[in-house]
Amino acid sequence: MNRIRSVVLIASMLASFAPLAARAAQPDDDPNKNERWLDFKAGTFKDRAIDPNGDAMIKLDAPARAADAAVVPIAINAQFPQTSAHYIKRVYLYIDENPEPYAGSFDFTPESGLATIETRVRVEDYTFMRAIAETNDGHLYSSVRFVKASGGCSAPADKDDAAEERSAGQVRLQAQGQATTGKPELAQLMVRHPNRTGMAMNQITRNYATAYFIRKVTITYADKPVMTANVNFSISENPNFRFYFVPNGSGELKVHVEDTKNKSFDGALAINAGQTSAMK
Repeated sequence: MNRIRSVVLIASMLASFAPLAARAAQPDDDPNKNERWLDFKAGTFKDRAIDPNGDAMIKLDAPARAADAAVVPIAINAQFPQTSAHYIKRVYLYIDENPEPYAGSFDFTPESGLATIETRVRVEDYTFMRAIAETNDGHLYSSVRFVKASGGCSAPADKDDAAEERSAGQVRLQAQGQATTGKPELAQLMVRHPNRTGMAMNQITRNYATAYFIRKVTITYADKPVMTANVNFSISENPNFRFYFVPNGSGELKVHVEDTKNKSFDGALAINAGQTSAMK
């Protein structure tokens, strides 16, 4: 019965997406006229103005043509440092032609140092990809790139689903250099997790496994918020995030991860000005 329900659900999702996927997006399309984007924009931002030339504030880097549509590396880079007076408080990630275009959001604080995030995403069809930054004064800025990739959300799985779930939750957190007090420090979070879309047929079992993915990541330093990600299956298998924080003396960099089965996973890294220690 579960298999039947899963197949019906997947068929229904793909059927609803089919009319939109009939014509793949093209690089010379007008990114401001995509219907899915316009619906999201109206529902999320209402009549607020979005600066379409936001690369001076936030810059989205993505490959023009992806080598693997299931693992597309992207970087969203703030073009100015975070301060208490002026900072980016949220970045929205939107992938127009994905089955669920809204990939999620990343919340930052002045303690982030830089509102920069690097990760890997799935891309289902040729698409415009958008990063929309919201600053603490309420202004919105957009950075848009066109990515040629296809099949990233529905790519067949060739792994044992049950084994993948049993191994889910291993967390690795590391600093990418020697911490310096008051200077933004790059760190990396890696989480072992299948991050299933629910749209891929398993080539071993010939079944559709239900969607199962990380939905929230919370990172703090010295018990102060650094970055919170609310994401979905558009993030690739074994999620990987690179981000910044500002060390001030000694403290712990902590991560708390939650998935769609209400499982949670934690990690911590002791940080000292001038040196870092192994994760405990």
